[in-house]
Amino acid sequence: MPVEVVTLGCRLNTFESEGMRKAAREAGHEDLVIVNTCAVTAEAVRQARQTIRRLHREKPGARIVVTGCAAQTEPETFAGMAEVAQVIGNDIKLKDETWAEAVPPKPAGFGLDTLERVRVNDIMSVRETAGHLVDGMEGRARAFVQVQNGCDHRCTFCIIPFGRGNSRSVPMGEVVAQISRLLEGGYREVVLTGVDLTSYGTDLPGTPRLGTLVEGILAHCPGLERLRISSIDSIEADDTLVRLLKSEPRLMPHLHLSLQAGDNLILKRMKRRHSREDAIRFCSELRAERPDFVFGADIIAGFPTETEAMFANSLDLVDECGLTFLHVFPYSPRPGTPAARMPQLGKATIKDRAARLREKGAQALAAHLARSVGRVGPILVERAGTGRLDDFTLVRFVGAAEPGTLAQVRITGHDGSALSGTLIA
Repeated sequence: MPVEVVTLGCRLNTFESEGMRKAAREAGHEDLVIVNTCAVTAEAVRQARQTIRRLHREKPGARIVVTGCAAQTEPETFAGMAEVAQVIGNDIKLKDETWAEAVPPKPAGFGLDTLERVRVNDIMSVRETAGHLVDGMEGRARAFVQVQNGCDHRCTFCIIPFGRGNSRSVPMGEVVAQISRLLEGGYREVVLTGVDLTSYGTDLPGTPRLGTLVEGILAHCPGLERLRISSIDSIEADDTLVRLLKSEPRLMPHLHLSLQAGDNLILKRMKRRHSREDAIRFCSELRAERPDFVFGADIIAGFPTETEAMFANSLDLVDECGLTFLHVFPYSPRPGTPAARMPQLGKATIKDRAARLREKGAQALAAHLARSVGRVGPILVERAGTGRLDDFTLVRFVGAAEPGTLAQVRITGHDGSALSGTLIA
C-alpha cells in the first residue's frame, strides 16, 4: 500500500498534507497512513479519533501516524490510542528528515514505550515558516499555497495558536517561485492559505502586507488566471489588498471572513478586533465596486453569556453583510482558553441556535443560487460534471470537460445547494 494522507480541517492542512505525502513517498515508506488532524473544536478532535479507529479497521496492516493541530495540542490523547504508531508535531511534519526516519510498529497499548513515540515540541519556539515546494495537489483541480502560519492573536475561544504557534510568513520570493512551479504543472487557479492571512509580513524585512504579496504575485506570475484568498480577518485588510479586491479581475470575487459573531458585546468577550459595523461596512464597500462579490463567514453559535437578543444580532448579520456560505460552529469549550471559564450555555440551547443559524445560511444560499440562474460564466472544472464559478458557487453541469480546465457554462437552474448548467462549446 502506498502512502495515504487523510486530511481533516482547513485548507492549510490540505497544502501541508501534500508536502507530507511527497516527503514520505520519497523516503520510501509503504503501508503508512498519515492523519492530519484539526483542533478547532472538541468535535474535530472526536472526529479525528473516530477516523483513526476506522482506518485501523480498514487497513489492519498499516502504521498510522497522527499529526496536525490536535496532535500538537493533545499529544497524549493520541499517544494513548493503541491504533497509533507515532504522534508528530506541527513544527516538524513538513521536514524531509522527519520522514527519512523509520516509523515504529504499532504499540500494543499505552505506556512508556508509547510516550517515547511522541515527537511534539514547543510550537511557540518556532520562528520561521519555509515555503514548501510541491508540484501539485493530488486529486485537486486548484492548488493551495501556504504563505503564512500561526497567529499572534489570542481570541478567548481559540486553541489554534497553541497548535500552530505565533505568526510567521513565507518570503515573497518563495511564494512566487512556488506559484510559478504550479503554473508550469498546468494549474489555472491558486489559493493562498494561512492561519491568519492578514497578519502576513509582520515578521519579514520591510513588513510587507498581504496586499503587497498579492500585487507581487499578479505582477510576477502573468500566466496565473485565477488567484483566490482563502480566509481573512477583514478589519486587518490593508489598503492595497482592498484596492485589488475591488478592481483586479484575476482576483476572484469571493472571500471567507472570520466574523464569529454579530453582537458587539460578544465580539468584545471573544477578544475580536472588529465590530459588527466594521463587518457590514467592509462587505458593502467591496460590493459597491464589484456587485458580484460573494462572502462566506465563520459564526459561532452559543458563545458563553450569549443571550437570545445577542444571538439575533448574529442572525441579522447574515442579511446585513449579504453572506452566502456560512460555516456554523456550535460553541464547545477548549481547555485552557479564557472562554472555557466563562458562564456556559446549555447544550440544548447551543444546538438549537446552531440549527437556526444553519437554516438561515441555507436560505441565504438558496437566494444566491436563484439570482444566479440565467448567468453565463467561467467555471474551473473540478471533476467530471462539477466545477466552481469565480465566486466559488458549485455547479453541476452537462457536457464534457477535463478537470483543471476553465470552461464557459450557462446556468439553467438549482436544487437549493448547487447550481445546474450546460457547458457552452
